[in-house]
Amino acid sequence: MLRVVGVVVVLVIFVYALVDVIRTDGRETRGISKPAWIIVMILLPLLGAVLWFIFGRPYGKPKAQPTYRHPTAPDDDPDFLRNLETRRRNQSEADRLKKLKEELDAKERKLNKQPDAESGDAKRSEPDPHDTDGLK
Repeated sequence: MLRVVGVVVVLVIFVYALVDVIRTDGRETRGISKPAWIIVMILLPLLGAVLWFIFGRPYGKPKAQPTYRHPTAPDDDPDFLRNLETRRRNQSEADRLKKLKEELDAKERKLNKQPDAESGDAKRSEPDPHDTDGLK
């Protein structure tokens, strides 16, 4: 009976140590490389497990948790909001400049057609630049 308990204890220690070696990051192992630790564990089960726990296992320092950047909603992203405000300003400035250019073109056309204005036909065909009916 004692012999069976001893075999079970050795088997549990071996399996626990082997799983611990496999789950440990290869850059954190001490002594030798991770594949070498696995080979030592398989060749010398009890001695390999003891050696792993004493010499190979990483120190128990708490690791810094990796920070993952999750996508955020557009209204939570300050860069997006800043860019949105810049685009809105640029668009309103472009609209304002377009309107001013149209008014200037209309005035130039009016000045170029002024001799025809005496007949009254040119004035009726020209749109009024200050007419607000089109904005509604």
